[in-house]
Amino acid sequence: MSTDTRPLPMGIKFLFGGSAGIGATFFVQPLDLVKNRLQLSGADGQSKLYKNTGDAIAKIVRSEGIAGMYNGLSAGILRQATYTTTRLGVFNILVDKCASADGTPPNFLTKAALGMTAGACGAFVGTPAEVALIRMTADGRLPEAERRGYTSAFNAIARMTREEGLFTLWRGCVPTMGRAVVVNAAQLASYSQAKQSLMTTKYFEEGIFLHFVASMISGFITTVASMPVDIMKTRIQNMKTVNGVPEYSGALEVLSKIVKNEGVFALWKGFIPYYFRLGPHTVLTFIFLEQMNTFYRGKFM
Repeated sequence: MSTDTRPLPMGIKFLFGGSAGIGATFFVQPLDLVKNRLQLSGADGQSKLYKNTGDAIAKIVRSEGIAGMYNGLSAGILRQATYTTTRLGVFNILVDKCASADGTPPNFLTKAALGMTAGACGAFVGTPAEVALIRMTADGRLPEAERRGYTSAFNAIARMTREEGLFTLWRGCVPTMGRAVVVNAAQLASYSQAKQSLMTTKYFEEGIFLHFVASMISGFITTVASMPVDIMKTRIQNMKTVNGVPEYSGALEVLSKIVKNEGVFALWKGFIPYYFRLGPHTVLTFIFLEQMNTFYRGKFM
């Protein structure tokens, strides 16, 4: 981790934030796809397509090939280019604005509030890419005749706008923003506490390994807290409108149907891929971000 804290230009903060998220996405996209498939499996009383994470991976690879694990990658990249760029860019700008005159960063509670604010802003900007990602990763589970067949994230956005209207791009925006607030609040609090607790054991010192372990602990807590909101968002963004009538009227109807038809624990469907995506993605994003920050300060400042 670099000790050079000279502030970067505003445009560079946004650019590096998005680039770091995109770099991490190449590693975790398959887990995102598996998580989305599991969350949609057994919806509305339909038979479950997958027994568990391992079964889902095996069936996807068998029916769609290894490349099928990367379906929706363009939407995943677009989500990072919009959501993560905005979230990290806004967060870094707010932190700089709230720092004291001598450069001391704001306290933990202020950072948590700034993180939640930045997360909500990023989620709003990134919702169109999120809808495209959910639909593209879910398409392979459907019979050929029922597939949407989007060829890329931009094709998905263009077709959704043309076929379903502009506001479809922000379908599920409220639960998407809610998830972002929950994730940022849980991540910031649990990561800081986990890191502090690990340091007191004398087995850890500042470095990438400490950040990885703290992120995995934080990821577990964040996953438990955010998955019920995430599955609501996934179901809403993937729903179809038949004769002008959507499958769900809103997030509360999704929640009540899941609990009634699939049981309370169905709210945590896709827990394993979600968890193993969240921790590494966080670590990789910040490793890439730190390296780009260090390179820029060394070469251009």
